[in-house]
Amino acid sequence: MKINPEVKLALQEGKPVIALESTIISHGMPYPKNVECALQVEKVIRDNGAIPATIGIIEGEPIIGMTPEEIELFGKTKGIAKVSRRDLPIVVANKMWGATTVSATMILASMADIEFFVTGGIGGAHRKANITFDISADLDELAKTNVTVICAGPKAILDLNLTMEYLETKGVPVIGYNTDKLPAFFTRTSDINVDFNAKTPLEIAKIVKEKRDYKLDGGVLVCDPIPEQYSLAPEYINKEIDKALLEMEKLGVKGKDETPFLLAKIVELTGGKSLETNIHLILNNAELGAKIASEYAKLRNK
Repeated sequence: MKINPEVKLALQEGKPVIALESTIISHGMPYPKNVECALQVEKVIRDNGAIPATIGIIEGEPIIGMTPEEIELFGKTKGIAKVSRRDLPIVVANKMWGATTVSATMILASMADIEFFVTGGIGGAHRKANITFDISADLDELAKTNVTVICAGPKAILDLNLTMEYLETKGVPVIGYNTDKLPAFFTRTSDINVDFNAKTPLEIAKIVKEKRDYKLDGGVLVCDPIPEQYSLAPEYINKEIDKALLEMEKLGVKGKDETPFLLAKIVELTGGKSLETNIHLILNNAELGAKIASEYAKLRNK
């Protein structure tokens, strides 16, 4: 594992560091939008007082804090493997390139002692998971790995009720940022309650600190609603999601190919609106994540 010297120094000095995944670069957006978005997210994190650490695997070596040149290369390279907990040893052993999902990013962030991780949305229980058992590895990772994840809620293509039930069973606190309701990725809200509505980054930092001080293993999920002006209407986006799900079923797309297929199909069906929403929500999450990490660093350095 290679840790970027800037990231290593920040961690040694107790400065706030934010982990970022690389699946959004290789599987979430087309080139060059993917690279532009990744660099923009890093800039927002720096502007809000933290150090970004984009995580990816290059020729079998996990990189904690990819350089802009590595991000550019990552964005252009075709056929990069999507890596979760299951795939990590295979990709490393075979010296492959790997884009880290939420679960793999959490593992590598934890190994590097990075507490906070910003992403767009998490995986969860897929629709019909009660029949198929198709549940993202992200949820189990949140149950056992000590990383706080800041996102815009579970991806809207999922069964949100089942996802929340699973997180409750696993003891993962789901914190809404200035909301009582679970954000649903493309939309600001749903009809599902979060566990707690936190009003400030400091309030969230205090919750994370207590969880660590009491040695309660596992993550904290912070859900930050997308800003109003970029939110898509629930009726509109749910209709497009249903169309994409039908297409996926017809084509027999399964397993880890489901989410990239659905997100790409929804971009096509919405004429690019969902992609713009995706970019704005991750920028919004990056700002909140950096503010929480900064407050946490102050609490820890007291």
